Amino acid sequence: MKTTLDCVPCLIRQAIEASRLVALEPCLQECFVRDVLRWASEMDLNGPPPQLAQHIQRHLRELSRVEDPYRALKDQQNHLVLRLLPELQARLNAAPDPLGLAVRLAIAGNVIDLGVKADLEESEVRRALEEALTETFVGDLEAFRQALAEARSILYLADNAGEIALDRLLIAQIGPDRVTLAVRGGPVLNDATRSDAQTVGLEGWVRLIDNGSDAPGTLLEDCSEAFRDQFRRADLILAKGQGNFETLSLAKGNLFFLFKAKCAVIASHAGVPLGAHVLVRTVATHPELYGVEA
Repeated sequence: MKTTLDCVPCLIRQAIEASRLVALEPCLQECFVRDVLRWASEMDLNGPPPQLAQHIQRHLRELSRVEDPYRALKDQQNHLVLRLLPELQARLNAAPDPLGLAVRLAIAGNVIDLGVKADLEESEVRRALEEALTETFVGDLEAFRQALAEARSILYLADNAGEIALDRLLIAQIGPDRVTLAVRGGPVLNDATRSDAQTVGLEGWVRLIDNGSDAPGTLLEDCSEAFRDQFRRADLILAKGQGNFETLSLAKGNLFFLFKAKCAVIASHAGVPLGAHVLVRTVATHPELYGVEA
């Protein structure tokens, strides 16, 4: 997915919020924002937005000398969702369609995105999970079931901390023995890394790898060769979140994207209503779904 002009103010807002999060001194904050403005003016709009976001977040870590600026917030999100898991598991146990509910809960958890909303409240997360079955849903669950039934190896691309605890519910429905869970290779925004997967109990329960990249998405050219090999060999890839959709929507392979359409640009690109819970296939495999040529 290409960067649009509407992405630029969002990236700048994200940078300003991040500089306040790490409490940069006013002079450093000004320098940081001026750097971002300059990069935005020079950026290649043919690339996906996470390319610039990666550059911005690396610069923030250098200036602040904080390795993981969002660590405390990620810990809060992980523990919040862990506290909710017993109640959510009970809902799944009583559901007539546990897989369908697990899909909806996994997508509802995508509201935990500090790149989109830095001041996310606990009540908003709880409400998103409570309303998982009533939100607008766009996707073909039956095609998803069929793809799962046919796949022997599944690569599951995680997105955010907190949200990753809900991924556990979906992976349990799929069957963890055939799933490889991939997290980011380094800290960026509130995206999940290996430590987040460990916190929510995924390490040792499912095969866990990282992608070798600190981009808030999956820039294949920036990922490790080991990850790219796993990506090529997987029968089915499940990609969580808008960042993965932005970077992989034109990728070849058997991909399903699961995300909440929190951005008008992404909603338009995916052909879904703003705010919808989305389960869609890759453009490269199913161009007819997006109105584009193969």
